[in-house]
Amino acid sequence: MNTPNNQVSNFSIFVLGFRPFFLAVGIFSFISMLLWLAMYQFGMMISLGRLASHYWHAHEMLYGFTMAAISGFLLTAIKNWTGEQTIQNYPLLILLLMWLAARICMLIGSDFYIGAAVFDLSFNLYLFIAVLQPIAKAKQWRQAGIVSKIFLLAVFNALFYLGLFGIVNNGIYWGIYGGTFLLLALILTIGRRVLPFFISKGIDDPVEIKNSTFLDLTLLITFLAFSITEVFIKDRTLSSYLAGGLFVLSSVRLYNWHTKQIWSVPLLWGLYSAFVFITLGFLLFALIPYIDVLTPSLALHSITIGGFGLMTLSMMSRVTLGHTGRGVKQASRWLAIAQWLLLLGVICRVFLPLFAGGFYTQLVFIAQLLWLVSFALFVGINYPLLTKPRVDGASG
Repeated sequence: MNTPNNQVSNFSIFVLGFRPFFLAVGIFSFISMLLWLAMYQFGMMISLGRLASHYWHAHEMLYGFTMAAISGFLLTAIKNWTGEQTIQNYPLLILLLMWLAARICMLIGSDFYIGAAVFDLSFNLYLFIAVLQPIAKAKQWRQAGIVSKIFLLAVFNALFYLGLFGIVNNGIYWGIYGGTFLLLALILTIGRRVLPFFISKGIDDPVEIKNSTFLDLTLLITFLAFSITEVFIKDRTLSSYLAGGLFVLSSVRLYNWHTKQIWSVPLLWGLYSAFVFITLGFLLFALIPYIDVLTPSLALHSITIGGFGLMTLSMMSRVTLGHTGRGVKQASRWLAIAQWLLLLGVICRVFLPLFAGGFYTQLVFIAQLLWLVSFALFVGINYPLLTKPRVDGASG
């Protein structure tokens, strides 16, 4: 049995998935947004070939930023769920290097798209295997929904690259929008599983968090229909009706999960607010046919910046505290500032343009700056935690 001193001397950030991937997510989110700011605001040129710059940005935020955050979470959570060790040390390093090589190739430009495809799809396949193996070993077939979404994300990323190479006509569109809704489905699945638990454990007074199997099933079916409509059918009226249903169903879930004590705990209100912005995103999709200034881009950014961004920032911070031997109520006061800045960024990027469209570019610029500061704070807060052994001397 290892002593704490042995664990310290043998320590590596590749001992568990959350450490290297959360650190990579924080750094990459800053670099990629800085590059997007330079391209969008100041016209910096990157050789993108036939790929539109906004699709480059979307792909890297989906399959780069969000995918890496989910990878770190799953490779850590699945160990807890199954009791089986997930990949660590050199296998984990190889997985991270695949992800990093794909990001570098996409940044260098169109001459390296083949390399990006090879590394990115290898990463997707390796992640699928890394997630599947411990689940299959433990025979936890109830995790099949998560495993299937990881596989489908690999499929839709492949469609993106097939579109990029001119093989599949709508491949880029399918890859971006299909990937968006698959990642949203994965986040909703994970959130449904962990957020009620986090709320019940994160506040001082006992509270009963309500969940409904009927609500879960209805939400799942409606979300599947909405996603298929948005990605493949593209019927704005039908999409509006389905999005309206999702808004109502998601609002009921938020009501069932709510307790006023959430708002006194930054890690809880950050996670809860991410679901609020996802719910508002459904509302915006529902209202698109009826409000001229409302666009699918605004609705999507409520889900991606508010949902994906705030969820990853808060979830990564909570997981880091818990899995480095610290209390989840010991979050730095700077984390709350980072969350508030990101929340303000969503307001600037999504909601203020509805009333101040003439300042759209300036509002986007402010939102980009707020994102940069928010994730710079995340890296500053969590770098020491992610790169040092657990304070309790345990492994992990």
